[in-house]
Amino acid sequence: MQFLLTSFIMGVALAMDAFSVSIANGLSMPKMKHSRKVLISFSYGFAQAFMPFIGWVLVVFAARTFKQFEPLIPWIALILLSFIGGKMIFESLKKDSGEESKLREDNFGIPLLVVQSIATSIDALSVGFTISHYDFLHAAAASLIIGVVTFGMCLLGVEAGKKIGSKISEAATVIGGIILILIGIEIFVSNLF
Repeated sequence: MQFLLTSFIMGVALAMDAFSVSIANGLSMPKMKHSRKVLISFSYGFAQAFMPFIGWVLVVFAARTFKQFEPLIPWIALILLSFIGGKMIFESLKKDSGEESKLREDNFGIPLLVVQSIATSIDALSVGFTISHYDFLHAAAASLIIGVVTFGMCLLGVEAGKKIGSKISEAATVIGGIILILIGIEIFVSNLF
């Protein structure tokens, strides 16, 4: 029972960045289809499950390599999220034949989703240190629980963002971009101290 509770709490804590980005995505696409919501949530959940497990593998099999990579994690998250957020803001502010330019599902492709998933989950690599005493099955189970928790939270986040985004659609993409940049800054600053 302690294992399940600990894994669940880790899942909630690790999912916060992905949850916030999910809200930003929902804000940016208030008319998002259900299949897109599931895809976004699954991508973040998969990344959040994959990263701690990879962290566990690195700790167990190659701790020295990971230790050298660890200081780069906040920089990578800051750069990726700032780039995506800046791009959203830029595209929102530029006018396209007098039309409002919004992040739409047709230009919110898999590459952008992969970048967001990595950016919001890369700090979860460090969870590999906290679960390094687990055996393979426990490490895999903890990672799976983290992924499922993230999936659920992101589904709620996208839906919340959609509801808010439909009410403030004019500024939704700019707000979403600003949120992504702020999340990148928060990850960066929290890893400095």
